[in-house]
Amino acid sequence: MAQIRRQFASRTKDRTAGVNSIVRTSATLFIAVALIAMSVVAGALAAPSDFDGVWIPDVKDQKRQETENMPPWKPGILPQVQRLVAEEKAGRPFLVLSHCLPHGMPSWMLMTHNAFEWLSTPGRITMLGEVDGNRMRRVYMDGRLHPEDPDLTLHGHSIGHWDGDTLVVDTTAIAPQAYIAISEAVGIPNNGDMHIVERLHLAKPNVLHDDLEITAPKVLTATWKTTRIFRRYPERHYEIIEGECVQEDLVPGKDAFGNDIFVSQPQNPDGSVRALK
Repeated sequence: MAQIRRQFASRTKDRTAGVNSIVRTSATLFIAVALIAMSVVAGALAAPSDFDGVWIPDVKDQKRQETENMPPWKPGILPQVQRLVAEEKAGRPFLVLSHCLPHGMPSWMLMTHNAFEWLSTPGRITMLGEVDGNRMRRVYMDGRLHPEDPDLTLHGHSIGHWDGDTLVVDTTAIAPQAYIAISEAVGIPNNGDMHIVERLHLAKPNVLHDDLEITAPKVLTATWKTTRIFRRYPERHYEIIEGECVQEDLVPGKDAFGNDIFVSQPQNPDGSVRALK
């Protein structure tokens, strides 16, 4: 009997050792797979290139594209564009950027004349535009998807990932009132269902290209492909400054009590203002 108990105990010990070995092997394999997955995700989210800094648009190239690469407007939209172009030439420009509204996408990247700062932080890229607080974009890099029932905004909802050295940004949930603007005086509301894909990459260490593909079925006959160029300030010595979108309408003055305030400048019939000399 004692011999049988010893044999049973030995077999039980061997089985337990085998199970423990399997568990240890499985745990090791699970950890290895998890680490590989984390490494892949981290690699996808990490910036392979240095995009941080302050960038200014190549306005000369913007002007060139106004005539050489027009959006494929629908026939019913083209007369509206032609009227806006004629009004601008006549000195009565339409104000695409008005009422202190956010510039919106894709106008934010298409026709801005001001600098913006690129900030890379864990899980997000933030673009801060100079002049006023309405110029800010968030590109989520944490692997989230677009919301199923989004609140529409002028800038939309942007998610991004790295494809090699190129940042691919997908933007949806854009309000129908957001303009597709080729200049500050020529732009058409997208009217809904717009989708934008951007591929941002460094053509040179301090030259950023934003290749845009804009799909707007309500106003365009096909996806519009265009590129915007930005140049980084050298030596990172430049910082964007604060501003207020209505400040151009104001000049320093005094109130009835002698306090320093801003007072309104005279407006022109087109709604624009000119600084008093």
